Amino acid sequence: MITLTALCREVNNWFERGRYHGEFHSLDGDIDLSSLEAEGAIQNGQYFRIIGSVFNDGVHQYGSTVEDLEDETFTGIVAPMAIPQDFLALFNEIQAWLTAYGAELDKPYQSESFGGYSYSLKGSLTDTGSGGSGGKEPWVANFASRLNRWRKL
Repeated sequence: MITLTALCREVNNWFERGRYHGEFHSLDGDIDLSSLEAEGAIQNGQYFRIIGSVFNDGVHQYGSTVEDLEDETFTGIVAPMAIPQDFLALFNEIQAWLTAYGAELDKPYQSESFGGYSYSLKGSLTDTGSGGSGGKEPWVANFASRLNRWRKL
């Protein structure tokens, strides 16, 4: 499975709507962003990016019931994000694709036969020929044309 952090990194687009520098505290899987909430900079359910943390760098969802943050006090950046619904739908589609095909992609063999014992190895993921994906993860190669819409240089 991939994360929103990995997907945003792949397209080099964090959909940031400002950056807030300061000291932040995460405890029991949640982060205190009440000052940003009071300013109207972030809302419950909104995604945000942490930069400069030892344990929690990446994309998280504010007020999420998933307790995914490690306990920490850090001086860094919190950047509220405005991720489009289309991008989140594509993320979910990639997740579903990986669930359906991920196990097959991890197998090292393209074909096997045991009667006369022969096998063929798949092309490496770093191959640049017709069998490879140019060094990209299979999900990136498969969804490249749809990811391009969101790419930033």
